[in-house]
Amino acid sequence: MTETAVADGVHLYPVRVYFEDTDAGGIVYHANYLRFAERARTEALRAMGLPHSDMMLRHGMIFVVRHAELDYQRPARLDDSLVVETTTVSVGGASMKLRQRVKRNDETLVVVDVTLVSVAEGTGRAGRIPAAWRDALTAMARAREGAQAADNIGVS
Repeated sequence: MTETAVADGVHLYPVRVYFEDTDAGGIVYHANYLRFAERARTEALRAMGLPHSDMMLRHGMIFVVRHAELDYQRPARLDDSLVVETTTVSVGGASMKLRQRVKRNDETLVVVDVTLVSVAEGTGRAGRIPAAWRDALTAMARAREGAQAADNIGVS
């Protein structure tokens, strides 16, 4: 796996579609987009220097999916080279909202809007997102807003 990074508030995670990801027709099985998105979220945190394992070891907290909404726009197929773009939409005390786009070149195939909640490992009770993670996710959202604003300046 190549190293990934967050630039302008966007994390890019490459995905290759393998036979195991597809249905009998060679199209990506709908539930596998959730797997692609999960891996991309994990790698986004790792790219920010904040892997899940550190949150677990240092704070006894994990992120769990509270809500996920997928908008399937076009199918991905066997052997496609895809990219999952992850951006932070908002960060609260114990939850965050992310938007993930699964793309083939410049074409959006699936949009995943997901809400994650920080919970204690042992009890499953919601708890505050540790400060380092909250700060990094908030900075990611601000960087994306800044990049979008800069892009809009050049548009007339």
